[in-house]
Amino acid sequence: MTDYAHIHQPVLLEQCVGLVAPALRTPGALAVDCTLGLAGHSIAFLKAAPQARLIGIDRDIEALRMATARIEQEGLGGRFIPVHAAFDDFSRVLEERGIDTVQAVFMDLGLSSLQIDERERGFSYAHDAPLDMRMDVSQPLTAQMVLERYDAAALTRIFKAYGEERFARQIAHEIVRSRADEPLTSSRQLTALVDRVIPQAHRGSGNPAKRVFQALRIEVNGELEKLARTLPQIANRLAVGGRLVVESYHSLEDKTVKSFMMQGTRVDAPADMPVVPDDMQPFFAPLTKGAVMADDEERERNPRAASVRLRAVELVRPVPQRWRRRFDHEADGSMQRAGARHGVTGHRRGRRG
Repeated sequence: MTDYAHIHQPVLLEQCVGLVAPALRTPGALAVDCTLGLAGHSIAFLKAAPQARLIGIDRDIEALRMATARIEQEGLGGRFIPVHAAFDDFSRVLEERGIDTVQAVFMDLGLSSLQIDERERGFSYAHDAPLDMRMDVSQPLTAQMVLERYDAAALTRIFKAYGEERFARQIAHEIVRSRADEPLTSSRQLTALVDRVIPQAHRGSGNPAKRVFQALRIEVNGELEKLARTLPQIANRLAVGGRLVVESYHSLEDKTVKSFMMQGTRVDAPADMPVVPDDMQPFFAPLTKGAVMADDEERERNPRAASVRLRAVELVRPVPQRWRRRFDHEADGSMQRAGARHGVTGHRRGRRG
């Protein structure tokens, strides 16, 4: 029997259960874990809410297989529905199963423990592996393709925006220069290249390539675009009293989540309006005061908790129709941008889509 606890330590588990479980007290309540991973959080949700069911979504077919086996080992398989999909297919997943609303949605963003530890996909700079970085191996775009096809300006942008890398421009130009002589195909090559570029005097703690690897992973998997497309879908599918709970590990992820949640916690009316109509009142109530972070003890026990930011809201009244239309538009718009990005990138050498 696989020791899943050894390879997977859920971050802020007790806090997440405390936020999700109260929404699952009624018989037949349904939760959706949009980022199932190895199901550490989902198992805890099902145990804390014995009358609830849970849909577990993951784009990584191997993670989905292992999570399903783990849930069955725990005797919870009868209340679990595994789905192989990206989380921005949220509405489609529910529609195909005849589900209108759900009582809780959980997202644990970033890499799963399995992906970090799986050397063959090249997510980690600590091991030499092909530069793949796909969470879903059925998609065409890989990290190697990004390094091969994007021009210096596009590479600079992703290293700066997604990696917050101070030497983004210098690294990008070195990639373009070096690939003319030899293609970049392995994590060892990329790590060595970054090591050459970043001056010793300007290095922080850890491997100097970590920000570049993070930026490539986000670009390859379209993580921020998928997040921006998914949050509006979730809002339109939450039942009143339903909860949205999100763990982020990157400043841009957290900013996206924070902005989305905050727009529903504010009065949607001019400040000088004497009486605020019901449909302009807030529809989200915050469940966390700002972002919850891991304490020193958890960060020491589980280094992957170091950068976590946990936020949660509850839907306290139906989403007003104009907001529902807006959320539908935002979800469709994000999808169109993502499709255009990958379409151009896949066909035009030296250009970013």
